[in-house]
Amino acid sequence: MDLAGQILIAMPGMADPRFEKSVVLICAHSGEGAMGLIVNKPLEDLSFSGLLEHLNIPVASSGRDIRVHFGGPVERGRGFVLHSADWQPQGEGTMKVPGGLEMTATINVLEALASGGGPGKALLALGYSGWGPGQLEAEIARNDWLTCDAAEGLLFAPDDGSKWSAALRGMGIDPLTLSAAAGRA
Repeated sequence: MDLAGQILIAMPGMADPRFEKSVVLICAHSGEGAMGLIVNKPLEDLSFSGLLEHLNIPVASSGRDIRVHFGGPVERGRGFVLHSADWQPQGEGTMKVPGGLEMTATINVLEALASGGGPGKALLALGYSGWGPGQLEAEIARNDWLTCDAAEGLLFAPDDGSKWSAALRGMGIDPLTLSAAAGRA
């Protein structure tokens, strides 16, 4: 099972409150584990302009403002920019994500956005979500997550609060009909 490029949708019975009603894009998945970014939990206490100021990155008058998200509980001080593939980064630090997306973890993407350039679509996540070998597969088997194709329109939608229900509706599921209890027939 390779879930890279797929999204995880937290089920109502999710035991970990950090992932309650989360939508997670899986950026990498192999026998060694999985890595993803939560795309629907903006950080209320940190703005992109505030982060740029903290990093001493000058902002041009044409500079862009993107949302800063809680990407997950691992390495919360590290930033990852999930973005469209229409930007050619300088140097290393960009990973292709199946489905036509990319993720950059170097400062050059922040500098490009601050100067008014960079990728057409982008969101910044602080921290990431990580799973060890077989851990994610076990969580899916336990009914913690639903999986589906990642729609770029959903990932970069401006209303983070509706991404969870929109992802479910995209699968033909009414969020009100989901139960926190799992079972097997």
